[in-house]
Amino acid sequence: MTIHRGRLFDHIHLRVKDLEKSKRFYRAVCDTLGLGRAFVDAPDHFTVDELWVDAAEGPVSHVHFAFQANGTDMVRRFHEVGLLAGGEDHGAPGERPYHPGYYAAYLLDPDGNNVEAVYHGPAIRSAPSVELTPA
Repeated sequence: MTIHRGRLFDHIHLRVKDLEKSKRFYRAVCDTLGLGRAFVDAPDHFTVDELWVDAAEGPVSHVHFAFQANGTDMVRRFHEVGLLAGGEDHGAPGERPYHPGYYAAYLLDPDGNNVEAVYHGPAIRSAPSVELTPA
């Protein structure tokens, strides 16, 4: 079975109640997933690659999204570190029935967003990232 994952989204924007709590949670899980260099902190927001997070002036976001992990150990570590950084368990690390090799863990972030880390099993990626060059 071949599974295709593309570049569907340009970015995801989360609106959170407590920006500092969210920074602590996302910095911890992103460091664990090898995304620490992509974490950009500003006084009124933070970003991690295509994820943009700022304080809500009204209702907070309630979405589900998944970070890619490069192995089952990384998924387990994401779950452990996320719990220590203020996340709430929403599904312990383990195999899921979505397709053979799907291994994931789920956390609720401080605002209740369902954050997943997933490993799809051994695979060769066509490219490590998408490179954009301004025209």
